Amino acid sequence: MSTMEYTNISCEVTGAVARVELRRSPVNALGQAAYRELAHVFQHIDDVAPGARVVVLSSQGDHFCAGNDLQEFTELAPDNAAERMLEVREAFFAISRCPLPVIGAVQGAALGSGIALAASCDFVIASDDARFGVPELNVGVLGGARHLSRLVPEPVLRWMYFTSDPVPVTRLVSYGALITVVDRSRLREEVLKLATHVARHSASSLRYAKQALNMIEPMPLEEGYVYEQGLTVEFCAHPDSREAINAVVERREPRYAHLT
Repeated sequence: MSTMEYTNISCEVTGAVARVELRRSPVNALGQAAYRELAHVFQHIDDVAPGARVVVLSSQGDHFCAGNDLQEFTELAPDNAAERMLEVREAFFAISRCPLPVIGAVQGAALGSGIALAASCDFVIASDDARFGVPELNVGVLGGARHLSRLVPEPVLRWMYFTSDPVPVTRLVSYGALITVVDRSRLREEVLKLATHVARHSASSLRYAKQALNMIEPMPLEEGYVYEQGLTVEFCAHPDSREAINAVVERREPRYAHLT
């Protein structure tokens, strides 16, 4: 594994839950260095967070991520934009491609790149003061719409994009964008509780499930179901698969000997 010293993020493991946290106060705006660090930690999650079965993506301070570093936007030009955009998308894709489930914990502002971060997670829990927006047109760039389409219906996406106005979490939850909304003071606790609940499954089953869900998302129904069945054929020989069904039949908690 290539090593990297993280200065914009941190990664800590508690039990089976890894927490990757943005540390760019006051609003956790992302610069190119932060994108590189995010790509690295999620591409190398097994080495950076050994033993983890679930990842929580969160931020310190009052805001999840208020978007891109505006100073770096002022330096964007045709001769450097392609390289910078590559680093940006590599960060988002590393999160979505992470072999472990990733839960987003959003408080305060999730704007622009913040929405892309949240939508790259498998699902999101937000605090009651959260607000989401895509102000790209306000700052003369494009991006974020395709990620937002994972959270809201197309007409809502276009309304948010063309107005560039932030939308309170109380409205977005009605579209299914978020799993639940909790009091700000309970966000960390509730996310850890849910992550621990997900982590009760074996590491192997979670990895097979993440692979299946990522692959079938763009597939037609029949093709996707065939793909899932193919993974079942492969996974059913794994000791963790046998232990899961035996535990259900015997009405006991599973005892997984294999952590990977």
